Amino acid sequence: MTTLGTLPVFLLSSQSVFVREELGFDEVRFGIAVSVFFGSAALAALLGGGLTDRMGRRRSTILAGAIAAVGGLGVALLAHSWVVLLGLLVLLGMANAACQVTANLTMARVIPAHRRGLGFGIKQSAIPISIMLAGLAVPTLGAFGWWRWTFAATGVGGLLVLLSGLRLPRTVEGPVAAGAERDRPPMRALVITLLAITLASAAANSLGSFLASWGFHVGLTPSEAGVLMAVGSGANLVLRVLLGHRADGRHGRNLPGVALQMVIGGLALGVLAIESPATVVLAGFVAFALGWSWPGLLLYAVVRVGRDAPGAASGMVQGGAFIGGATGPALFGAVVGWVGYQAAWGIAGVLFVAAGALILAARKVFLADLVNRPPVRQISYGGGRGRPAHVTAPHTLVPTPAEAVPDAPPDAPRPDPDGTAGAATRPRGD
Repeated sequence: MTTLGTLPVFLLSSQSVFVREELGFDEVRFGIAVSVFFGSAALAALLGGGLTDRMGRRRSTILAGAIAAVGGLGVALLAHSWVVLLGLLVLLGMANAACQVTANLTMARVIPAHRRGLGFGIKQSAIPISIMLAGLAVPTLGAFGWWRWTFAATGVGGLLVLLSGLRLPRTVEGPVAAGAERDRPPMRALVITLLAITLASAAANSLGSFLASWGFHVGLTPSEAGVLMAVGSGANLVLRVLLGHRADGRHGRNLPGVALQMVIGGLALGVLAIESPATVVLAGFVAFALGWSWPGLLLYAVVRVGRDAPGAASGMVQGGAFIGGATGPALFGAVVGWVGYQAAWGIAGVLFVAAGALILAARKVFLADLVNRPPVRQISYGGGRGRPAHVTAPHTLVPTPAEAVPDAPPDAPRPDPDGTAGAATRPRGD
């Protein structure tokens, strides 16, 4: 679903020459079309995350598949002008948001807690896979004038998702009514996270959009720049999965890791500004492989502490990512035209570092919320591998057996019936 949601915009980008030639529009309108896709996705993710929680994964999967099918088949059959293409990209942006948030909801509902980090790492690896598939579409179909067939394939994929949704059991999902108020996600922390992911996504997508051009500018051949992008994407994919797997072995403390990766990405972008082929290769690889490998870990962390509302919590994160994807490359290009590449890379690096600082600020708010408003389902947090640093206090006076705590091991601290565990589980500093 994640690949299906993101693939259309990468197909449009990789085959832009063929699409623009047939429909008769210029680069400016192409840029508007890409921004419309991400803008539509951002709005749908921000407004529809909570709706996804209420619908449950069966109905949200059916809806996501239906929108993706109509959008993909619509481009293949009906997009004979820029205006029609623009309208269908609005629909495909909504499909992207629906697929992403529904996939996040499914991960949170179906994958066992001790495998969820790996699951989110694999899920977010779909982004590099989408870029790879879009690149392969050019020599295989686009070069023969068959670019519409690539969008038809996404439409068929949407139909398959719809059919898979129809096969899911009809179940009642969502927070228990008695704990619904207590299990509302912490909006202040999510807003800070949204700001962080917007800045980080703007910097990361600028890297993906302009690294090859900058490499050519400093002396790399187009083929060498392409290899750098491909190797960086491959390493990025592997690290997303590996970091998710590592997260399953500890009890929380994932957001500091996300912040560290963002800071490393920012430093790498600063070094990337040095006009040297060897430096660009090294810094570009580090920025791509490690500086952009945090999305899966961030989603896992936010869904984990976002209580029993994974759609609403992840919708905020996805919305910020879409906003950054829509605005970052456009603003980066404007800065390049105004003061040059080196200043633009420096600004992008500052955005990455600022995003890391905001992630740490959001973590403090998340931790305070866990203590002041214990969730219905207890979770462990604060780090630790064999034993968690903290476990949230019970929300009632009834003790909960350790085996009923999904994120805590059998030897985890057991909640006490007097409700005094809150003091013991108060986070110690950061």
